[in-house]
Amino acid sequence: MNDTIVTVVGNVADAPRRNNTQNGAVTNFRLASTARRYDAGTEQFVDSGTFWVDVECWNGLSGNVAGSISKGDPVIVQGALTTHSWESETGPRSKPRIKAFAVGPNLAKGMSVFKRSGRPADAAGSESTAAGEPDQQGGAGPVDDSASPGSPAGREYEVTVDALHSADADDLDSEPAHA
Repeated sequence: MNDTIVTVVGNVADAPRRNNTQNGAVTNFRLASTARRYDAGTEQFVDSGTFWVDVECWNGLSGNVAGSISKGDPVIVQGALTTHSWESETGPRSKPRIKAFAVGPNLAKGMSVFKRSGRPADAAGSESTAAGEPDQQGGAGPVDDSASPGSPAGREYEVTVDALHSADADDLDSEPAHA
């Protein structure tokens, strides 16, 4: 219960490697996070030290990470910080490791397109995909008639006529979002 939960912003330093183990699928990659600080003497931002950390992603996250990120990508990783220790010829060694709970693109550095992964098989053994969402082959999934009217299956909101209203050009302000 005393996990050290961290969020690290950085760049993927090597190509993610996916392996299958007895405990499930795991994808590993190295993350470099370089701090920047303002140097008043030069009146510029300068790089400070770089924090290097190994990241491990298990099971469902493993496949999504392996299929989504590449070396050099700016990412945000959240997970439990641990220390990996081992014995080497020169004595005991250790390095930090994050068991990731979530990995995503750093949208401050660029844009991304999100694609939902396939849903787990339901009790009947068939793929259950929400209405209108593409399945793994890119087609539309089956419609779930058990969902409330107007509400996609598996969503945590309810769509009603009163919930959303249309906007036209006369309703929109021309002011910038940030003042």
